[in-house]
Amino acid sequence: MWLFDWFRKKEAETVDYRMKYLIVGLGNIGDEYVGTRHNIGFRTLDAFAKKQGAGWTDKRYGAIAKTRVKNAELTLLKPSTYMNLSGQAVRYWAQQEKIPVENILVIVDDLSLPVGKIRLRGNGSAGGHNGLQNIESCMMTQNYARIKFGIGNDFPKGAQVDFVLGQFSDEDNKIIEEKLEYVGDAIKSFCLQGLDRTMNQYNKK
Repeated sequence: MWLFDWFRKKEAETVDYRMKYLIVGLGNIGDEYVGTRHNIGFRTLDAFAKKQGAGWTDKRYGAIAKTRVKNAELTLLKPSTYMNLSGQAVRYWAQQEKIPVENILVIVDDLSLPVGKIRLRGNGSAGGHNGLQNIESCMMTQNYARIKFGIGNDFPKGAQVDFVLGQFSDEDNKIIEEKLEYVGDAIKSFCLQGLDRTMNQYNKK
Protein backbone atom coordinates (compact mmCIF):
# COMPACT_ATOMS: atom_id res chain seq x y z
CA MET A 1 0.00 0.00 0.00
CA TRP A 2 2.84 2.38 0.83
CA LEU A 3 4.22 1.98 -2.71
CA PHE A 4 0.88 2.99 -4.26
CA ASP A 5 0.70 6.05 -2.01
CA TRP A 6 4.29 6.98 -2.94
CA PHE A 7 3.45 6.89 -6.66
CA ARG A 8 0.32 8.99 -6.12
CA LYS A 9 2.35 11.55 -4.18
CA LYS A 10 5.00 11.68 -6.93
CA GLU A 11 2.31 12.07 -9.60
CA ALA A 12 0.73 14.98 -7.70
CA GLU A 13 4.13 16.64 -7.32
CA THR A 14 4.79 16.29 -11.05
CA VAL A 15 1.45 17.79 -12.01
CA ASP A 16 1.95 20.69 -9.60
CA TYR A 17 5.52 21.28 -10.77
CA ARG A 18 4.48 21.36 -14.40
CA MET A 19 1.66 23.86 -14.20
CA LYS A 20 1.62 25.08 -17.78
CA TYR A 21 0.32 28.38 -19.14
CA LEU A 22 0.07 29.91 -22.59
CA ILE A 23 0.50 33.70 -22.57
CA VAL A 24 -0.40 35.26 -25.91
CA GLY A 25 0.32 38.79 -27.06
CA LEU A 26 -1.63 39.85 -30.13
CA GLY A 27 -0.17 41.94 -32.93
CA ASN A 28 0.91 41.99 -36.56
CA ILE A 29 4.33 40.92 -37.82
CA GLY A 30 6.49 43.23 -39.91
CA ASP A 31 8.62 46.30 -39.26
CA GLU A 32 5.80 48.62 -40.32
CA TYR A 33 3.72 47.47 -37.35
CA VAL A 34 6.36 47.76 -34.64
CA GLY A 35 5.22 50.12 -31.90
CA THR A 36 1.70 50.56 -33.26
CA ARG A 37 -1.30 50.63 -30.98
CA HIS A 38 -2.59 47.33 -32.41
CA ASN A 39 0.69 45.66 -31.39
CA ILE A 40 0.50 46.40 -27.69
CA GLY A 41 0.26 42.65 -27.03
CA PHE A 42 3.60 42.06 -28.74
CA ARG A 43 5.14 44.98 -26.91
CA THR A 44 3.93 43.71 -23.55
CA LEU A 45 5.32 40.22 -24.08
CA ASP A 46 8.63 41.60 -25.34
CA ALA A 47 9.00 43.57 -22.11
CA PHE A 48 7.94 40.60 -19.99
CA ALA A 49 10.30 38.18 -21.75
CA LYS A 50 13.20 40.63 -21.40
CA LYS A 51 12.66 40.99 -17.68
CA GLN A 52 12.42 37.20 -17.34
CA GLY A 53 15.60 36.73 -19.35
CA ALA A 54 13.74 34.65 -21.93
CA GLY A 55 14.76 34.61 -25.60
CA TRP A 56 12.50 34.31 -28.63
CA THR A 57 12.63 31.52 -31.21
CA ASP A 58 10.71 31.49 -34.48
CA LYS A 59 8.47 28.44 -34.54
CA ARG A 60 5.36 27.30 -36.36
CA TYR A 61 2.66 29.99 -36.30
CA GLY A 62 4.70 32.37 -34.17
CA ALA A 63 7.64 33.40 -32.02
CA ILE A 64 7.95 31.39 -28.81
CA ALA A 65 9.73 32.07 -25.54
CA LYS A 66 9.81 29.82 -22.50
CA THR A 67 10.13 30.95 -18.91
CA ARG A 68 9.15 29.97 -15.39
CA VAL A 69 7.47 31.81 -12.54
CA LYS A 70 8.06 29.74 -9.40
CA ASN A 71 6.33 26.40 -10.13
CA ALA A 72 4.52 27.63 -13.25
CA GLU A 73 5.86 26.90 -16.73
CA LEU A 74 5.01 29.67 -19.21
CA THR A 75 4.98 29.50 -22.99
CA LEU A 76 4.94 33.02 -24.43
CA LEU A 77 3.50 33.35 -27.93
CA LYS A 78 3.55 36.16 -30.49
CA PRO A 79 1.53 34.81 -33.45
CA SER A 80 3.02 35.22 -36.92
CA THR A 81 -0.35 34.67 -38.60
CA TYR A 82 -1.37 38.34 -38.62
CA MET A 83 -4.09 39.55 -36.31
CA ASN A 84 -7.17 38.10 -38.01
CA LEU A 85 -5.78 34.53 -37.90
CA SER A 86 -4.38 34.62 -34.36
CA GLY A 87 -6.62 31.75 -33.29
CA GLN A 88 -4.72 29.29 -35.46
CA ALA A 89 -1.55 29.96 -33.48
CA VAL A 90 -3.33 29.84 -30.12
CA ARG A 91 -5.04 26.54 -30.92
CA TYR A 92 -1.84 24.95 -32.26
CA TRP A 93 0.33 25.88 -29.28
CA ALA A 94 -2.34 25.04 -26.72
CA GLN A 95 -2.53 21.57 -28.26
CA GLN A 96 1.23 21.26 -28.73
CA GLU A 97 1.97 22.13 -25.10
CA LYS A 98 -1.17 20.41 -23.74
CA ILE A 99 -2.37 23.58 -22.06
CA PRO A 100 -6.04 23.75 -21.00
CA VAL A 101 -8.11 26.74 -22.08
CA GLU A 102 -8.38 27.95 -18.47
CA ASN A 103 -4.60 28.42 -18.48
CA ILE A 104 -4.56 30.64 -21.56
CA LEU A 105 -4.16 34.41 -21.18
CA VAL A 106 -4.40 36.76 -24.17
CA ILE A 107 -3.12 40.35 -24.12
CA VAL A 108 -4.97 42.60 -26.52
CA ASP A 109 -5.42 46.29 -27.38
CA ASP A 110 -8.74 47.87 -26.45
CA LEU A 111 -10.24 51.03 -27.92
CA SER A 112 -12.89 51.37 -25.22
CA LEU A 113 -10.33 51.95 -22.46
CA PRO A 114 -8.20 55.06 -21.89
CA VAL A 115 -4.51 54.78 -22.73
CA GLY A 116 -2.79 52.53 -20.20
CA LYS A 117 -5.97 51.39 -18.45
CA ILE A 118 -5.98 47.64 -17.76
CA ARG A 119 -8.95 45.29 -17.51
CA LEU A 120 -8.68 41.55 -16.91
CA ARG A 121 -11.63 39.40 -17.98
CA GLY A 122 -12.27 35.67 -17.82
CA ASN A 123 -14.60 35.56 -20.80
CA GLY A 124 -16.75 37.72 -23.04
CA SER A 125 -17.39 38.68 -26.63
CA ALA A 126 -14.67 39.74 -29.03
CA GLY A 127 -16.13 43.26 -29.15
CA GLY A 128 -15.32 43.56 -32.85
CA HIS A 129 -11.62 42.76 -32.38
CA ASN A 130 -10.44 40.57 -35.27
CA GLY A 131 -7.84 38.74 -33.21
CA LEU A 132 -10.27 37.80 -30.45
CA GLN A 133 -12.91 36.82 -32.99
CA ASN A 134 -10.56 34.34 -34.61
CA ILE A 135 -9.43 32.92 -31.27
CA GLU A 136 -13.08 32.41 -30.33
CA SER A 137 -13.74 30.71 -33.66
CA CYS A 138 -10.72 28.40 -33.50
CA MET A 139 -11.05 27.55 -29.81
CA MET A 140 -14.87 27.33 -30.04
CA THR A 141 -15.31 29.25 -26.80
CA GLN A 142 -15.40 32.75 -25.36
CA ASN A 143 -14.25 31.41 -22.01
CA TYR A 144 -10.58 32.30 -22.01
CA ALA A 145 -8.85 34.99 -19.98
CA ARG A 146 -7.74 38.21 -21.59
CA ILE A 147 -5.98 41.38 -20.47
CA LYS A 148 -7.41 44.39 -22.26
CA PHE A 149 -4.77 47.09 -22.60
CA GLY A 150 -6.33 50.49 -23.24
CA ILE A 151 -5.10 52.42 -26.28
CA GLY A 152 -7.71 55.21 -26.22
CA ASN A 153 -10.03 56.24 -29.04
CA ASP A 154 -9.06 59.78 -29.95
CA PHE A 155 -9.80 59.59 -33.67
CA PRO A 156 -12.40 61.09 -36.00
CA LYS A 157 -15.26 59.03 -37.38
CA GLY A 158 -14.10 56.57 -40.01
CA ALA A 159 -10.44 56.72 -38.99
CA GLN A 160 -10.34 53.72 -36.65
CA VAL A 161 -8.05 51.59 -38.84
CA ASP A 162 -5.50 54.39 -39.23
CA PHE A 163 -5.64 54.99 -35.49
CA VAL A 164 -5.02 51.40 -34.34
CA LEU A 165 -2.25 50.98 -36.92
CA GLY A 166 -0.70 54.30 -35.94
CA GLN A 167 2.04 55.06 -33.42
CA PHE A 168 1.53 56.20 -29.85
CA SER A 169 2.32 59.82 -29.08
CA ASP A 170 5.33 60.55 -26.88
CA GLU A 171 3.02 61.32 -23.99
CA ASP A 172 1.08 58.08 -24.44
CA ASN A 173 4.31 56.12 -24.73
CA LYS A 174 5.34 57.32 -21.27
CA ILE A 175 2.05 55.99 -19.88
CA ILE A 176 2.47 52.68 -21.71
CA GLU A 177 6.04 52.19 -20.47
CA GLU A 178 4.88 52.73 -16.89
CA LYS A 179 2.19 50.05 -17.31
CA LEU A 180 4.29 47.32 -18.92
CA GLU A 181 5.78 46.09 -15.64
CA TYR A 182 2.33 46.28 -14.03
CA VAL A 183 0.88 43.99 -16.70
CA GLY A 184 3.88 41.70 -16.26
CA ASP A 185 3.00 41.41 -12.58
CA ALA A 186 -0.61 40.63 -13.53
CA ILE A 187 0.63 37.80 -15.78
CA LYS A 188 2.58 36.31 -12.89
CA SER A 189 -0.40 36.66 -10.59
CA PHE A 190 -2.68 34.91 -13.09
CA CYS A 191 -0.32 31.93 -13.17
CA LEU A 192 0.30 31.74 -9.43
CA GLN A 193 -2.93 32.98 -7.84
CA GLY A 194 -5.55 32.30 -10.48
CA LEU A 195 -7.97 34.42 -12.45
CA ASP A 196 -10.37 35.59 -9.73
CA ARG A 197 -7.74 36.83 -7.28
CA THR A 198 -5.85 38.53 -10.08
CA MET A 199 -8.99 40.28 -11.30
CA ASN A 200 -9.77 41.46 -7.79
CA GLN A 201 -6.27 42.84 -7.35
CA TYR A 202 -5.48 44.34 -10.74
CA ASN A 203 -8.86 45.61 -11.93
CA LYS A 204 -9.07 47.95 -8.95
CA LYS A 205 -6.11 50.09 -9.97
